[in-house]
Amino acid sequence: MSPLRQQINEAINFLRTKTSATPSVGIILGTGLGGLAKEIKHEVVIDYADIPHFPLSTVESHHGKLIFGTLGGKSVVAMQGRFHYYEGYTMQQITFPVRVMSPKGGLGVKTLLVSNAAGGMNPLFTRGDVMLITDHINLLGDNPLIGPNDDELGPRFPDMSEPYSKELIALAEKIALESKIKLQKGVFVAVPGPNLETRSEYRFLRGIGADVVGMSTVPECVVAVHMSMRVLGFSIITDECFPDALKPAKLEEIVATAMAAEPKLTTIMKEVVRQL
Repeated sequence: MSPLRQQINEAINFLRTKTSATPSVGIILGTGLGGLAKEIKHEVVIDYADIPHFPLSTVESHHGKLIFGTLGGKSVVAMQGRFHYYEGYTMQQITFPVRVMSPKGGLGVKTLLVSNAAGGMNPLFTRGDVMLITDHINLLGDNPLIGPNDDELGPRFPDMSEPYSKELIALAEKIALESKIKLQKGVFVAVPGPNLETRSEYRFLRGIGADVVGMSTVPECVVAVHMSMRVLGFSIITDECFPDALKPAKLEEIVATAMAAEPKLTTIMKEVVRQL
């Protein structure tokens, strides 16, 4: 048994002392997006600190709780708070909860919904927009699959031609249209952080094809695909990162924007889960 598999088993064994739930949907809630947790009919809530091998979220706006319950009539498990590379965690630590969630890990999640707060670089995007992630660029300088591969968890060289499910993207677009919610689509680029970018960096990121920039999501997506899960990703545009009109960004304003836009994202995500 690989060390990773042993850690997964220890986490699963602990969770099974708290719940027998077999959720089909996993949800990762990012900065200012914890409100969707209120829509979940809670059955069991577990602090990350209690789960073997789970990291602890050190970001003020991330709560650090694993929620089991129902949403849209489906059994779900939600991470209220995620982990980031800039917190000093390894890629393997950041993505460990996704491993635990997956069918190959033990909980049984087949579909992963991820959300984040991001800076908008596409001039057609405005602060408060919700963007469907169609693809990503990894500029974190690391990868959660580096190191020995456990073939029972996934292939050595997973294919990334469709990291975000086209079927789920189409479903989210249909729901947004029916709900009269404006929905952008674009490419997410992940950088290490924790500082925001310079004008020249925004020009570079836009030039290589990115529409928004953030500090998360990509590692979780890579591991989910490695473990044969479908992924649907969303970004809330919390600040406008246009090099020639760049203004200082304040964390309080970023979080406030994410919270203000959250009802739109909650509506879409809740209905996506219901229609799965």
